[in-house]
This record gives sequence, structure tokens and C-alpha cells, in this order.
Amino acid sequence: MTAFFFLSGALSGCNTQALHQDDIYNPPVYWGRHVVRQGETLYGIAWTYGRDYQELGSANGIGPPWTIRAGQVLRLDRRGSVSSSSSRVSAKASRPPQNTSARAPAARSPGSATTARKPAVTRGPDKSAPLASRTQTVASIPWRWPHSGTVIAGYSASGKVNKGVDIAGKAGDAVRAAADGSVVYAGNGLLGYGNLIIVNHNEHYLSAYAHNRKILVSEGEGVKAGQVIAELGGSGAERPMLHFEIRKNGNPVDPTHYLPPR
Repeated sequence: MTAFFFLSGALSGCNTQALHQDDIYNPPVYWGRHVVRQGETLYGIAWTYGRDYQELGSANGIGPPWTIRAGQVLRLDRRGSVSSSSSRVSAKASRPPQNTSARAPAARSPGSATTARKPAVTRGPDKSAPLASRTQTVASIPWRWPHSGTVIAGYSASGKVNKGVDIAGKAGDAVRAAADGSVVYAGNGLLGYGNLIIVNHNEHYLSAYAHNRKILVSEGEGVKAGQVIAELGGSGAERPMLHFEIRKNGNPVDPTHYLPPR
């Protein structure tokens, strides 16, 4: 039987925990189909299934600017593109990001693990500067912390999985963009993340900011590093906090390998 998934509904094999902290459900998913609902974007769908948006788009005959339409069926396997009628897109379905590259990455084998190797740092942080203004250049991107609160849960790829870091804070605190980029998702349609923002930095890297009280940016908007993009909150969480992720080619990576030392 073919499985159909919806972002707002239950996902097979997961419990009621947030999907970024779950030792049972662990993307990527390479089987079944997804029926696009009104307001969904390829970025958000790919994020839910632990896939790279370019790889998922390519597998379904979708290219830049990665637009999709309500009712379109996306195959989650890699057995080729869907029919041309299914992959025909509407320019009104979603706004394209401002800086998305047209080059699609090479497909990865299903279930491939994210490398644990720490990425090369090309420029270290100025440790004399306040944490909120420090940057560290990794993978040609100057990264900075999105909030200066205490890290209450670190990244973990095994056991009780945490696909990012959880940072404590007070409701209403400023949440800042970790690097320059373009907002490709802003909403609350992804189970377990509450009010969520996803920023595209280049063809390889995305960052995410979850559990916000209020989103201050919109899809398609360009943002600068350090720009306030949301108010910290507890949407989809038991307490006010910021859940922050960095994903490389769709795979979660340890944000502390990219952010300046605290």
C-alpha cells in the first residue's frame, strides 16, 4: 500500500514528541508519496522528510525556482520523475527564494549518514567581541549565534536524537538570523516545530528557527546576519526556547561546528 503523508497530520512511525527530538522517527524518508496542500513549499516538505529540497525536486521533475501547486503528488522514492502533468508547476504556488542556485546536487544513497567530520574553519571568531556579534566563517558562510541564551540541549545523532541545539530564553527575546540568506519557509505547518522559519543560505546550507512566539519575516524575504527575524517563544514546546538547526544538503549537522565558540 502506498503511504500518503501530510505535514499537519501524524507521521507513520513517530510518537508525539517534536520531530527534532525523537529517537523513533528519524528522516530521511525514501518511500511513499506526499500530496501537496495549499500553502506548502518544497522546502518545508523536504525538511519534514529529511531530504534535500533540490534532490527531492529533481526526483519529481521540478527545477528552479522549485514551485509546486496544491494537489500535486510528490514521490518520495528515487525511481524517476512523476508524469509531466503532475510536475507542472504554477508560478503562484510559492514565491521563489532570492538567492537559490539552479544547480542540483548529486543524489545520495538512501539512508546515508551525515558525516561527523567537523567542517574546516576558514576564519575564527573575534573572542573579544560580545557573543551576539561574533562570527565564524565555515563553508564560506560567516555564522553567528541566533540567541545568546544558555544551550539546554545539544545536538545528538544517536539515542535521543536532537537535530540541532535548544537555547533557553525569555518569551519575546529577539531571534536573529545566523547568516545572510533568504526566507524559504515561515509558518507553523511542520509538526513539532511550532512557529518555524527556514532560511536558505546557499545551495548546500539551510538554517531553522523553531518555537517562535511571533514570526517577523515572510517567505521570499532576504535577511542579513544578526537581523531580528522572530520573537522567542514556546509554540510547540513545553517552555520558551529557541530550537536552532543547520542542515547541509538536507542532513542535520551539529550547529556548534559552525557557530563561534561560546
